[in-house]
Amino acid sequence: MVGLLAQLVDGALGMAYGLVSNSILLAIGLPPAVASATVHTAEVVTTGASGASHAWFGNVRWKLFWRLAIPGAIGGVLGATVLARIPGEVIRPYVNAYLLILGVMVLLRAFGRRLTRHQVHHPGVLGFVAGLLDAIGGGGWGPLATSTLIARGGAVRGTIGSVNAAEFVVTICVSATLIAHIGIDHWTIVLGLLTGGVVAAPFAAWLVKHLPEKVVMLAVGLLISGISVFQLIRTLIS
Repeated sequence: MVGLLAQLVDGALGMAYGLVSNSILLAIGLPPAVASATVHTAEVVTTGASGASHAWFGNVRWKLFWRLAIPGAIGGVLGATVLARIPGEVIRPYVNAYLLILGVMVLLRAFGRRLTRHQVHHPGVLGFVAGLLDAIGGGGWGPLATSTLIARGGAVRGTIGSVNAAEFVVTICVSATLIAHIGIDHWTIVLGLLTGGVVAAPFAAWLVKHLPEKVVMLAVGLLISGISVFQLIRTLIS
């Protein structure tokens, strides 16, 4: 169910699959590196299905896709390598703080707040940073890439489709890097996440033209922010 709902939001808005899934996995006690590896392994299938669905519906701008995908993959490999070498309990509070910031970003977008007024002239730099932080936080590619591009004047349909398709390339690189360093044991969780995601992907791509995004973004932002605040408070009092 988590995978299905997360993919519905991600495929329609270009964000939040990794954030929602990773926030919940952290909340049930998985170490950050394990949670990120689990989410990204599931996302190999779900992002592939999502990207193919967006390509089928003509939502992908291929020039933007390549300018995001290649730098994003490089940043993702670097971020995954750093994450795998840091003890989970040390980095957990920082990951939760990062997720809280992204949750606030989603809320700002839900209320129509422009994050910037300048167009993106170097999407490769954006892709690299988004890939780096996505690997470390177990999510964040969409909120950074999609929100920034749309806030700077990008067409909603082409931006969401291109970001979702590029995420497939980034996810493969992040997942392979984390598995090479720490392995993957939670195959039951992976199977649940990817099954729900694959079922939802085609429907989400169709919804991109019809879904009122404000309400969904508000709900996602509140969910991510709430989970992150709870985890930070629990860390402080423990």
